[in-house]
Amino acid sequence: MQSETETKESISYEDFKTQVLEDYKVAVTSRECSLLGRREVLTGKAKFGIFGDGKELPQLAMAKSFKNGDFRSGYYRDQTFMMSIGALTIENFFAGLYADTDISNEPMSAGRQMGGHFITHNINEDGSWKNLMEQKNSSADISPTAGQMPRLLGLAQASKIYRHVEGIDAEKFSDNGNEIAWGTIGNASTSEGHFWETINAAGVLQVPMIMSVWDDEYGISVHAKHQTTKESISEVLKGFQRDEDQNNGYEIIVVNGWDYVALVEAYDKAQKIARAEHCPVLIHVVELTQPQGHSTSGSHERYKSDKRLAWEKEYDCNTQFRKWIIDNGFSTPDEISQIDKDIKRNVREGKKRAWDAYINPNKQRQKELLQLLSNIAKKSEDAENIKKLISWLKSCKEPLKKDVLSTARKSLRYLINFEGNEKDDLLAWMENFRSQTKDEYSSHLYSTNKKIDEEVIPVYGDETKTVDARIVIRDNFDKIFETRPETLIFGEDAGEIGDVNQGLEGLQKKYGTYRVADTGIREATILGQGIGLSLRGLRPIAEIQYLDYVMYALQTISDDLATLHYRTKGTQKNPLIVRTRGHRLEGIWHSGSQLGGLLNLMRGVFVLVPRNMTKAAGFYNNLLDLDNPALVIECLNGYRLKEKLPENLGEFKTPIGKVETIREGKDMTIVSYGSTLRIIEQTAEELSEIGIDIEIIDVQSLVPFDTSKDIVESVKKTNRLLVIDEDVPGGASSYILQQVLEKQNAWRYLDSKPQTLTANEHRPAYGSDGDYFSKPSHEDVYERVYAIMHETNPEKFPKFI
Repeated sequence: MQSETETKESISYEDFKTQVLEDYKVAVTSRECSLLGRREVLTGKAKFGIFGDGKELPQLAMAKSFKNGDFRSGYYRDQTFMMSIGALTIENFFAGLYADTDISNEPMSAGRQMGGHFITHNINEDGSWKNLMEQKNSSADISPTAGQMPRLLGLAQASKIYRHVEGIDAEKFSDNGNEIAWGTIGNASTSEGHFWETINAAGVLQVPMIMSVWDDEYGISVHAKHQTTKESISEVLKGFQRDEDQNNGYEIIVVNGWDYVALVEAYDKAQKIARAEHCPVLIHVVELTQPQGHSTSGSHERYKSDKRLAWEKEYDCNTQFRKWIIDNGFSTPDEISQIDKDIKRNVREGKKRAWDAYINPNKQRQKELLQLLSNIAKKSEDAENIKKLISWLKSCKEPLKKDVLSTARKSLRYLINFEGNEKDDLLAWMENFRSQTKDEYSSHLYSTNKKIDEEVIPVYGDETKTVDARIVIRDNFDKIFETRPETLIFGEDAGEIGDVNQGLEGLQKKYGTYRVADTGIREATILGQGIGLSLRGLRPIAEIQYLDYVMYALQTISDDLATLHYRTKGTQKNPLIVRTRGHRLEGIWHSGSQLGGLLNLMRGVFVLVPRNMTKAAGFYNNLLDLDNPALVIECLNGYRLKEKLPENLGEFKTPIGKVETIREGKDMTIVSYGSTLRIIEQTAEELSEIGIDIEIIDVQSLVPFDTSKDIVESVKKTNRLLVIDEDVPGGASSYILQQVLEKQNAWRYLDSKPQTLTANEHRPAYGSDGDYFSKPSHEDVYERVYAIMHETNPEKFPKFI
């Protein structure tokens, strides 16, 4: 179905005619899929449908200028484009609607995302990169409107990096930066902040990005007059148009979405500018339609006038394309009608093949379970209830997996006292089924094809220097950039001044502005840059200045970065490192420790909380050999503290998922992380003077958490557990308790109730007093530990408060 129409000037009339008709076939095939897809939802075979009808022609034009190595970052209406580049078949389309979990049938997400969310695979089964220069590429779509925009910036910037930075092995990723990142978005979604932030940043960076806005004048039911100033995004963005000197701006093109020739010319012009000049281009595709409305959740007749509906019928892009083909003699009405008829049949047949491929494995499981239950019913004292389950399962003509497994699980209620091989056979069958569905629905959250807990100890010599901790970070980054040309770092104040804490001091001068770069104040697209760059084989470190400011980028982290490996079932990876700093400093906006919220919203991303800069540097060294994205939170108040400077910079590694016991003791296990550990260590010495011997464990890695289950071993020895952190009550401390008590079963070994000591519910107040009265202090730790020991031995530790 792939379509690559050339211009009339470069090929013969007959070849051009053939390609035009092939384009028509793709357009009609896509439309017929949309029409039948809606019916599948309305009949109950599919749960939800959102389709690309009315957008076929501009997507065909875009596909013609889209070359191997290029990347798409689009939204959920680009099915015609995906069909045109040969990445989506009729069967794939319907398998997506049915949520088929066989990735060979449903290569977009193996049923994990609803239909209309498209990808191409960028890694092999072993996690190694495919040659992205030998295929047309699409990053993985997400549903949040404009959520595709931040990563688009990074996909485009990668070409800039490959063109200007020497020494990178670019064979699989770039041909001198000639690749374009193609974005698509609906007109209403241009109201989102992510759109504006990305558009501005791309203009500043001057990257090869082509942004297509599909404009049908509506956002669901809401007209453009309520969405966009002047009802036109190209009008609003006229100030971005580059001037005669072509300085630091956009080329802006407006084209009718039903005009095939104008669309092909517009996209060809755009790709030539973007490829050669690395100038971003905005293509505003106007006068589009949406024949079936926004989605299967409603009908557009409810909110469009009769006049608008009549116009949409006449200027439907497929209708206009058909008319243009006939008017120009490329085909006759009868020939076109036959093409339409053949395609309708092909789509119906493809739909049936997709349904059969989806439902037949379920029917086989149904058949197997019915036999197992029939065998049990012959011997069970509760045969009547078993037979009711058999009867119900037989009545399921098109069974879902949940119907089958639910029936099996219910049957166990009637087999409590049943003895016999038949029950064993049932249990074995259920275990096999559960294992299969765990892989289908719950695998690939993390990229774990490499060893994450490798530890390489920092090496210190006889003449090791003791330096400000920032020097450890700085010199380690220096070694990273020296030995890994594919690495780069960027963020607010990261470049010229070497970050606000001087952890990158002098590195921009040494490695250049492409590898150590300043950015604007725009956290969402700093994060997006990192996602896009990592999707194209680079190893970016995106710096968010303070942990408090991660909130600006949280939607992108949570919806895009954290879910990518899962939602593609391991067929894409984005090994981005997000560097930030948090915990204690000053006031509401510079003392971020909101780990509980992040832990809930970022599963899929490693969350690492080093207590000092040597540990942080070791995490960076480790992560650069791994494929999983990570957030590294350095201690804000730790840069001027003294640490020894290791000799093996760039090589030592802090293990991920491993805790470290930094003080051994016998009376109580205290678990913490980050800046708070220094307070606990100092308090431990004071407690030892009165005979209380505490064991201190540094979590280091919140996600993944204590994979060796070392904390429970400590609790077995001390029989008491106190979790201390700077988050709010019920935040990260609750997560730690759940991991230790529930997953590690440490509750079995406790002689007193497990406790937490946290910050107050409010944000930390400003100043030293504000810190003291907002977050755990020396006295808070001392008194809480003493109170627990008083409860245990009141004679030895009499109450003093």
